[in-house]
Amino acid sequence: MTIVDTPERRQLRELTRTFVVREVLPHLADWERAGEVPRELHATAAKTGLLGIGFPEKVGGSGGDLLDSIIVTEELIRSGGSSGLVAALFTHGIALPHMVAAAGARPGGKLPGHPTDAVDPTGRAHDLIDRYVRPTLAGSMIGALAITEPDTGSDVAGIRTHARLDGDHYVVNGAKTYITSGVRADFVTTAVRTGVPGSGALSLLVIDKGMPGFTVGRRLEKLGWHCSDTAELSFVDVRVPVTNRIGEEDTGFLAIMQQFAPERLSLATQAYAIAQRCVELTATWCRNRSTFGRPLASRQLIRHRLAEMHTRAEAARAYVHQVAARVAAGEPVVTEVAMAKNVAVSAADWVVDQALQLHGGFGYLRDAEVERHYRDARILGIGGGTTEIMTEIIAKGMGL
Repeated sequence: MTIVDTPERRQLRELTRTFVVREVLPHLADWERAGEVPRELHATAAKTGLLGIGFPEKVGGSGGDLLDSIIVTEELIRSGGSSGLVAALFTHGIALPHMVAAAGARPGGKLPGHPTDAVDPTGRAHDLIDRYVRPTLAGSMIGALAITEPDTGSDVAGIRTHARLDGDHYVVNGAKTYITSGVRADFVTTAVRTGVPGSGALSLLVIDKGMPGFTVGRRLEKLGWHCSDTAELSFVDVRVPVTNRIGEEDTGFLAIMQQFAPERLSLATQAYAIAQRCVELTATWCRNRSTFGRPLASRQLIRHRLAEMHTRAEAARAYVHQVAARVAAGEPVVTEVAMAKNVAVSAADWVVDQALQLHGGFGYLRDAEVERHYRDARILGIGGGTTEIMTEIIAKGMGL
């Protein structure tokens, strides 16, 4: 038994597995073709207690911490779900944390409204909790996070979308792209520039769908994550109330940076879980598939290939768990998070390639689950900070 493997977390695994078998597997192929998951799935996940995992109960969540969120993500994929499903169903994992943190509802913090709380004297953060966080965790709203722009990806400080203060509103102009759940989202937590160029003049605004001047552009077609809708967003003189600002003005850059560790560890979890699932699928295939009168698994070359796949997947899982436990404990392990993401992505990239190869012609068909994992895995070295950016962070952590 480890910190990740406890009786409570075994129950959480079983709950997740049951949810996937009952609510996901009969419909996943249809969602892949439709390009999105139904809104009803969010409500079902909320009733099950999975949607709010990792969020405090006092903001409408189910409790638990980063490690519990990792368990849900891992088991969802290992039970036959997909990384794309994680992206679509749990987009609030990147859309809500900034609001929750601004309200002082992080571990050890207090929610505004408590007599001893001085985190939010204006009550604005508490209002955002009631208007956006609680409904989203209840499955009745969908949120998205909009940082990436046509000319700005990992360079968050280079954001150009501008918000000009005009009385009690901001006037927002700009564009965002590659926004996960951007088509279905009811609101978008949006990074905007509220001052001069640089990281010190960024803020976060919650922009509602339906605000005049806010339009969702074309649905972007992708190599993988087919059941996760992705969109371009446009803002033309959108008037956003000051009350929709998260935290103080010009504090957005720090807020974004503070949430990178959980996001990157979620992607790392998706990577090693994909690898584990592909090992299981391929081992079964090689036991059952016969060539020249013998099962594939009877050949030493195949057995050794499977053993290497298993080793890489398990090593990545162990390291990600180790780093996640340190993050959950509050340690500032920026370099280690970058290493965990790169290690897990590297393992997934190699394992999915071997899995498809060992499945032969069948692996190349849409009917093969490994084909979906092969496509879905490719984004994991890009999203949340590219492999190259992670490597630069590691180099800096080495003092280079």
